[in-house]
Amino acid sequence: MNVKNRNMSDIIESYLKQILQQEEHVEISRSEIADQFQCVPSQINYVINTRFTPQKGYIVESKRGGGGYIRIMKLEMVEEAELIDAMVDLVHQEMSLRDATAIIQNLLVNEIVTENEAQIMHSAVDKDALGKIVNADEVRSLILRSMLVKLKYR
Repeated sequence: MNVKNRNMSDIIESYLKQILQQEEHVEISRSEIADQFQCVPSQINYVINTRFTPQKGYIVESKRGGGGYIRIMKLEMVEEAELIDAMVDLVHQEMSLRDATAIIQNLLVNEIVTENEAQIMHSAVDKDALGKIVNADEVRSLILRSMLVKLKYR
């Protein structure tokens, strides 16, 4: 993806997050947002699919068709254990580094872990630690799940 598209993605993400700071959810029409930002509708899909994931603390609902919409909601957890449980549920048998990083970042943003703890967690699941392991995504999943469970019992 070229720099122009990356910058446009950042702008669209920022716009949607500003709305979510004031509202509990945002409902958008993909084509209307694309017109507003003078981009193709697939750019909106890209932003939503990569920047508003459950791992990053969002739920996205969509309805296709003439009256279709995309609704983005920020997950609000009442207490730390609920957020951690939600993150554990997102850890599948295999976990990409990108998804693992998003979960760790979400823990940091929600002040479940400190910056230092997040760096240590990331170090345990990154390519430097798991790069030569054949089933790195599976090992990453096991490590991340274990760390999340331990966070519940500090």
